[in-house]
Amino acid sequence: MKLGKARHPKDDHHRKQDEPAILEAEDLDRKAMRLGGGLDPDTISLASVTAVTTNVSNKRSKPDIKMEPSAGRPMDYQVSITVIEARQLVGLNMDPVVCVEVGDEKKYTSMKESTNCPYYNEYFVFDFHVPPDVMFDKIIKLSVIHSKNLLRSGTLVGSFKMDVGTVYTQPEHQFHHKWAILSDPEDITAGLKGYVKVDIAVVGKGDNIKTPHKANETDEDDIEGNLLLPDGVPQERQWARFYIKIYRAEGLPRMNTSIMANVKKALIGENKDLVDPYVQVLFAGQKGKTSVQKSSYEPLWNEQIVFTEMFPPLCKRIKVQIRDSDKVNDVAIGTHFIDLRKIANEGDKGFLPTFGPAWVNMYGSTRNYTLMDEHQDLNEGLGEGVSFRARLLLGLAVEILDTSNPELTSSTEVQVELATPVSDNCTGKMEEFFLFGSLLEATMIDRKNGDKPINFEVTIGNYGNEIDGMSKPTIRKKKEGGDGNEEESELLQNESEEEGRDDGEFVSVSATPPMKPLITDRNYFHLPYFDKKPCIYIKSWWQDQRRRLYNSNIMDKIADKLEEGLNDVHEMIKTEKPHPERRLRGVLEELSSSCLRFVTLTNKDQNHSSRTRLDRERLKSCMRELETMGQQAKTMRSQVKKTTIRDKLKQSQNFLQKLRFLADEPQHSIPDIFIWMMSNNKRIAYARIPSKDILYSIVDEETGKDCGKVKTVFLRLPGKKGFGPAGWTVQAKMEIYLWLGLNKQRKDFLGGLPCGFEEKKLLKGQGIATFPPICLLYTKKQVFQLRVHMYQARSLFAADSSGLSDPFARVFFITQSQCTEVLNETLCPTWDQLLVFDNVELYGEAHEMRDDPPIIVIEIYDQDTVGKADFMGRTFAKPVVKMSDEEYCPPRFPPQLEYYQIYRGNSTAGDLLAAFELLQIGPAGKSDLPPIDGPTDLDRGPILPVPLGIRPVLSKYRVEILFWGLRDLKRVNLAQVDRPRVDIECAGRGVQSSLIQNYKKNPNFSTLVKWFEVDLPENELLHPPLNIRVVDCRAFGRYTLVGSHAVNSLRKFIYRPPDKKAQHWSAAAKLMNAYVALANGGPYSSPAGEIVVNMEPEVPIKKMETMVKLEASEEEKEKKKKKKKGGIEEMEEEEPDESMLDWWSKYFASIETMKELLWQQEAAAVEAEEKEEMELADGAKGQGKTKEKTKAAKEDKKKKQQQQQQPPEALEKKNKQKIDELKVFPKELELEFDIFEDWLHTFNLFRGKIGDDDDNAADDDRIVGRFKGSLCVYKVPLPDDITKEAGYDPNFGMFQGIPSNDPINVLVRVYVVRATDLHPADINGKADPYVVIKLGKTDIKDKENYISKQLNPVFGKSFDIEATFPMESMLTVAIYDWDLVGSDDLIGETKIDLENRYYSKHRATCGIAQTYAIHGYNIWRDPQKPTQILSKLCKEGKVDGPHYGPGGRVKVCNRVFMGPTEVEDENGQKKQTDEHLALTVLHHWDEIPRVGCKLVPEHVETRPLLNPDKPGIEQGRLEMWVDMFPMDMPAPGPAIDISPRKPKKYELRVIVWNTDEVVLEDDDYFTGEKSSDIFVRGWLKGQQEDKQDTDVHYHSLTGEGNFNWRYIFPFDYLAAEEKIVISKKESMFSWDETEYKIPARLTLQVWDADHFSADDFLGGIELDLNRFPRGAKTAKQCSMELATGEIEVPMVSIFKQKRVKGWWPFLARDENDEMEMTGKVEAELHLLTAEEAEKSPAGLARNEPDPLEKPNRPDTSFIWFLNPLKSIRYFIWHTYRWLLLKILLLVLFLLMVGLFFYSMPGYLVKKLLGA
Repeated sequence: MKLGKARHPKDDHHRKQDEPAILEAEDLDRKAMRLGGGLDPDTISLASVTAVTTNVSNKRSKPDIKMEPSAGRPMDYQVSITVIEARQLVGLNMDPVVCVEVGDEKKYTSMKESTNCPYYNEYFVFDFHVPPDVMFDKIIKLSVIHSKNLLRSGTLVGSFKMDVGTVYTQPEHQFHHKWAILSDPEDITAGLKGYVKVDIAVVGKGDNIKTPHKANETDEDDIEGNLLLPDGVPQERQWARFYIKIYRAEGLPRMNTSIMANVKKALIGENKDLVDPYVQVLFAGQKGKTSVQKSSYEPLWNEQIVFTEMFPPLCKRIKVQIRDSDKVNDVAIGTHFIDLRKIANEGDKGFLPTFGPAWVNMYGSTRNYTLMDEHQDLNEGLGEGVSFRARLLLGLAVEILDTSNPELTSSTEVQVELATPVSDNCTGKMEEFFLFGSLLEATMIDRKNGDKPINFEVTIGNYGNEIDGMSKPTIRKKKEGGDGNEEESELLQNESEEEGRDDGEFVSVSATPPMKPLITDRNYFHLPYFDKKPCIYIKSWWQDQRRRLYNSNIMDKIADKLEEGLNDVHEMIKTEKPHPERRLRGVLEELSSSCLRFVTLTNKDQNHSSRTRLDRERLKSCMRELETMGQQAKTMRSQVKKTTIRDKLKQSQNFLQKLRFLADEPQHSIPDIFIWMMSNNKRIAYARIPSKDILYSIVDEETGKDCGKVKTVFLRLPGKKGFGPAGWTVQAKMEIYLWLGLNKQRKDFLGGLPCGFEEKKLLKGQGIATFPPICLLYTKKQVFQLRVHMYQARSLFAADSSGLSDPFARVFFITQSQCTEVLNETLCPTWDQLLVFDNVELYGEAHEMRDDPPIIVIEIYDQDTVGKADFMGRTFAKPVVKMSDEEYCPPRFPPQLEYYQIYRGNSTAGDLLAAFELLQIGPAGKSDLPPIDGPTDLDRGPILPVPLGIRPVLSKYRVEILFWGLRDLKRVNLAQVDRPRVDIECAGRGVQSSLIQNYKKNPNFSTLVKWFEVDLPENELLHPPLNIRVVDCRAFGRYTLVGSHAVNSLRKFIYRPPDKKAQHWSAAAKLMNAYVALANGGPYSSPAGEIVVNMEPEVPIKKMETMVKLEASEEEKEKKKKKKKGGIEEMEEEEPDESMLDWWSKYFASIETMKELLWQQEAAAVEAEEKEEMELADGAKGQGKTKEKTKAAKEDKKKKQQQQQQPPEALEKKNKQKIDELKVFPKELELEFDIFEDWLHTFNLFRGKIGDDDDNAADDDRIVGRFKGSLCVYKVPLPDDITKEAGYDPNFGMFQGIPSNDPINVLVRVYVVRATDLHPADINGKADPYVVIKLGKTDIKDKENYISKQLNPVFGKSFDIEATFPMESMLTVAIYDWDLVGSDDLIGETKIDLENRYYSKHRATCGIAQTYAIHGYNIWRDPQKPTQILSKLCKEGKVDGPHYGPGGRVKVCNRVFMGPTEVEDENGQKKQTDEHLALTVLHHWDEIPRVGCKLVPEHVETRPLLNPDKPGIEQGRLEMWVDMFPMDMPAPGPAIDISPRKPKKYELRVIVWNTDEVVLEDDDYFTGEKSSDIFVRGWLKGQQEDKQDTDVHYHSLTGEGNFNWRYIFPFDYLAAEEKIVISKKESMFSWDETEYKIPARLTLQVWDADHFSADDFLGGIELDLNRFPRGAKTAKQCSMELATGEIEVPMVSIFKQKRVKGWWPFLARDENDEMEMTGKVEAELHLLTAEEAEKSPAGLARNEPDPLEKPNRPDTSFIWFLNPLKSIRYFIWHTYRWLLLKILLLVLFLLMVGLFFYSMPGYLVKKLLGA
């Protein structure tokens, strides 16, 4: 269509600088797809996108086709968060609760007692109905709270914040199984406080979220590799301070009534400014405010608001708002959003967020103060502002904190401090700007405004605003001797005093003189701007920051060119024009040259003083990016081939998004220009034009794209009034010429106007040449005749309650309008009408008209008998112009018919096929014009048909219709449909079906095939739509319309007979999929030679090995070998016993396979992406490191994937056995087999008006039934060989071999496996789901088997229903929520059309199993054996075969298949059979030529559950499958038993023998020595209340404790899911028990017992019973690494080992949050099944039976007063023995010395006396 998709809504956003919350291209892309109606490509034809969009000369710029701003309209959103578990929470023995907060809503999980790693698995859903911007700014906050209860709020452990927008920008809009890092906002020095594992998803309407499949999660949790952070954010985030500096504001509007002001003035006697502003900043859920400046239009703050937040923050936008402080209500004056992604760059040459100091402009509602402002939302930043509100000077800086610094204040409270003021000229030198505008045309003025005189006002900032500009900026008075401002408010009457002025000065004229509009037609008026075109001009002063706008303009222009080129290429591919790849090469060539041009242009950009850091950094990064882009485009150009074009087109789209992102300048300079239409001094409608678009520069590339050009502008209603139908009517269409530039550059401001005018000045003085004119007088005029060839329109909007419309088109050109005739009751009118506009007068030079004619507006209306016509859509076109001196001949004439896209608001509403020519009437008058052939068909009276050269060339086609039946017809005007009939119409010809006599009894048609012949255009793109209408025949020959359907594109139903010469029969066969038996055999059915397909039974391959090969490096393989030698030997397990296997084994094995496949695809995608990056990078060798980052990110991703995928041993072992698998489809079966419409198509019938809201959600409500049938369109006559074929039945035409549509009885067997992620239906955030199945009159409610408080219930049930097709063919499987009181609520339902499945060639009645078995868990469940199925298929497809040969061979057609030939029965006897062979053929049926197609395998499908109250948002998913068996065949066997596995009862016996090296906590009273009273506590996760303690080993002085104590834990265990099943009542009020599934983990803790205070927790360890480290043999070998996983240790599973004994470490965190070992425990784990436990019972503790001996403990308990010596020995001797020995020796020595001295004198005397 001509205007192309003029732009996605998103692109507008890139131009309006304050567009409120614009999310970047990626996210908007999806939205744009939805809003812009992401139609399937067949329905939009964009033939020649370039028609309106290319400017041949430079006089006109493109009009914008979208009429309604897309932001600001509320939508439905759902945020779903699953809190799975938390780990490594900091703190001792805590009772954690997780609080989930989205916006202002809070929800809590349950509390888990005394654990640092609680497991919750709780699901929360938050529903919102708000505009996208509000939604994406909401903060998601996860906080862990310790010991919260009813009375106290608990203490915060740590929290994590992220905004909703970040989640929405993720692939699939979700994070799955990611770990959020908790940090404490009160203490930023503290480091991390633990992790919480969550799933977060944000769903908007129409998004479907693919839940990654939840099977048993065996992957060992690698926390570091799966953090909850978007790609590219480093794992270690640091704290940072964000300084938002608020300097001053100006130009604020009045926010108080003048009555109040007058009272004040009377009392105080001074005139005050009527506003009390302050600034409020919101960031990451926190709020900061500046002080209030009383009564000031130009407040000065010089304050800074400081936020402390993690960096990089996960909140994308900072919201800065000027508010007016008021006792009664604070209101916003204006809002600005700072997008952090635009003011920072994370690359290796990037920069931290920085901004300003720069002015930002705020826009919002109009400035006149009213108490209740209807547009207040605009001031809050929702929707597009309609008037300038204020400018704010602000700056932003970020400082990364060094948290080790002791002076740091550790809280994250928002602080407000003073900031150093900035100098006046820091934001640029004040310059005088000049804005000139000329209004060349004002037409299509809405008739409501037609009675009063109308004038237009143009404003820039507050300049030119006469009515409510009010506060004049003061800083700019008296610059350069002129006086810019005082006179601004004076109107044009003051000419006299101007005369004496020196030549440079003039008063601004910002409004045109009022004029009374003239009538164009009954809806619109126009202003008589014929040869006199009024002008406006305004002088204004702004800081000179044009450079910013220039750079953005260059990039915008590159982007526009690129977009235009890409649209062209799309178009060429779509219309199958030759060589689109050449065009793409050209586009890339242009891109690379213009990127390099950008670099050279900006390179010479000299350094101004006024450039901010952001200016410099942005320029650097833009230059880098564009240089790279230029290089990449160059490289890509050489890679564009026919085969790669789609791929490269995608990449070029990425370039486009990047350019649009870069071009959006975050620091504003000159405010936008507003054009207001005023009537009676009231503002009616407006248009807003970004100033950069009309900014002048000497360098052509830098000039705005609309500067000095005539732009077509549509005025629209402000704010909310502009939404919906009111906003779709044009308030006025203007052709306006605008020029904005420095006053000193203004010499050529008239340069772009159409030539041929004289200027009329305000002054009569001696003609000052540079003085701007007050109006332009055109002296030259050209006369033209416009011919509008309106051929047809398609897929129009349904405007009447019948679901059809009575459309007519109204064509506007300049001041004339004409209508086509009204065609009743159709959405695809073929008007075939020529409208002639005579004497169209255009002013200006003739040659300019040829290249740049004005645009034509075509509006389509629905005629109503009463009231005015309803608007149905609008499109624009440019005519092809012929001047009087040109020939009317090819290539330009006669013009071609083309499709133009019709828009209604932002959504597409059909296409118009038309051609337009504008012919100049020369001096000889009309006789020179090419003649108009008069009306050929007289019955149309004066209406002229489209002339021959222009209307399409027709040829004869035959349309065959297969009428099958009608389904689900709703009542018409309360009466039931009884005798319906289908009317088919195409291009005025048609056929009626036979009448259904009794719709209730049999809704199928008795005559199956009918046909009609019709003339259709040769060009398939111009084929008219085919209309299907269903009418109900009532008594007396009346009939009423039931519903209708338009098939917009016949392409998929066109049959092209195969080309004989080239043997393209295989291609034809593909096309002919729908017409199975057509080419039966034919002369070339069997090319010579046989193709052999060998199907030896495959060796059971090791599944995971293939995976590892993808990535595993050498060392990993080495590791593997070692591992294999070491750890796994004891774990090898014998073949599982057949009898142990059941359907669930098959299911879980299949899920593993599915996950692997998904993983491989992902790995392959990453690989491919990398390869591409490499190619591009190779091409751009000179670029340095730009690619490094992305590569690193990818490597990271790869590593992560490897880590996740290192197959756990459990899997390696699993692969030893071969379990037969089925296919698990993660989506509906229909999506896999294109809705089973291989020959039977379903057409939805519509009735009723389309709702007026943009969302086409109402579509479902308009469906009133379904028509089943098919079409085949082909050129007649057909080649003979087709009709001559054997068995060709002329009655069936192309539909040979169609089964009969008589009623048929079928046994339908529905298997419901399980549901996942159900939407909670009860207040407690849970649901009590049960299954309800409806089919026809059967309604099965499985209410008594509801599953209590479960959002992931396993149903495992099958239901048998007998049904009769076609009456009962729509199966509904619903999940309801059981309620004790009140009615049960629907959670969600899914509908399956069984009939299409039943009749499909894909054979969806009963899935074909992987192998054939006659007993066991994989028993063949179809009553027909594979051989029977195969022979039936061969017979129906007229295929030669099957021929079974010796040696396990079978031949079908020309293929030979091989396979095994024996089958085992229950007794192990082998029997000969051909079943395996037949099955092999069935698996490869899609390889059989001509009739082959994929057959449905044995499967489980996953269907989304939807709730009609919440359209488009998934409420959960259901895994199920359906089997169907015709009742006239042998009955099938009993249904497979898929009832959920019962958990197995086990008993775990844990004997705690000893502890060692336990830290000592207590000090002794007397001796001060350290000791501990040790006991050990143990429990199984989820059963804390059943915890068991040993007795206390008092007074251990060495940390050794002896216990010999046995715990016994009975539990129920599901081996397949590796979970323990617990059933318990949630609270005393619960009605019934809730079942929880919890990982099997044993917790052991060591405690210090205290008599009087609480016991002290010393340390603990948690062992996952499925894989825990094997204990050390001795206490010495037991180290901390055993538990932290830092070293490779052999892992064991208690379920395989049964008995394990060893030493394990106890761990706890010290003050610095480091893990430390606080003791060791010797324990023995022994696992028994319940039966074994009964046979060999054991007592708790040390009791009988099988008692344990008492431990041998040193007695040091309270016996010191009973046995003092003993205790003294123990206390004193134990510690002080060496001291005592030393003292003893010393005493002995002293005694000796004493004795020596004592006895010495005596001895001496004796000696001396010789005694």
